[in-house]
Amino acid sequence: MQVKKAEPKARGRHRGAAILMLVDFGLPIGLYYGLRAMDVDYLPSLLISSLVPSTSMVVTLVRERRLDSAGLFMTIVMLAGAGLSLISGSTRLLLAKDALLMVAVGGWFLVTARGSQPLALRFSRPLLEGRIGAREESWDDLWARSPDFRRLWRVCTVAWGIGSLVDAVVRVVIVYTFPIDLAVGLGGVQYGIFTVLMLVIVNVYQMRAGLHDPRSALYRQAAADLPGSPLEVGGPK
Repeated sequence: MQVKKAEPKARGRHRGAAILMLVDFGLPIGLYYGLRAMDVDYLPSLLISSLVPSTSMVVTLVRERRLDSAGLFMTIVMLAGAGLSLISGSTRLLLAKDALLMVAVGGWFLVTARGSQPLALRFSRPLLEGRIGAREESWDDLWARSPDFRRLWRVCTVAWGIGSLVDAVVRVVIVYTFPIDLAVGLGGVQYGIFTVLMLVIVNVYQMRAGLHDPRSALYRQAAADLPGSPLEVGGPK
């Protein structure tokens, strides 16, 4: 089964999603510091800036007539954190909502790790399928035939899950240790550090496992299961 390379429209959609993600994570910090510069108190500044991450969900709903599940997930978690902070009156609890988000994300990754669609596979497939490794191979076929391919994506999913939980712990320490204004900025920087660090870890593992090399054992194993394959009938391995 051959893989169709991503259409230009699909690539444009991915770029648009990346821009919206930057807005979701970058704009709230700028808005917070702008409000603080106008002497708005901590809690109102955080509450107002917390509404921004729902931007991508609204844009997707209006432009594409579909509900973005990831955006909805983030919005629910953010609103839950805002609700808890309003009930308790705690500014730091509202600031800790990002830790709550990372706990939810980490749990989401870990729950899907043993399923048929690990989250790391779902997020990586639109970007990588048909561009790396055995480019003409469908990832559906690879998933069905190759235990190593399945294990690779389950390991990557678990890695993202554990990394997200570690990130959440670090965020809680920062929120309850540093001054609030500094903690807001550090929280934004941490998203970038976490993302780069996890991408490096996961990509090094994927390269060592042979995902990027079409001649690796990862793909030879899948080819061996094809009907009539010389590997299947005892040919050279």
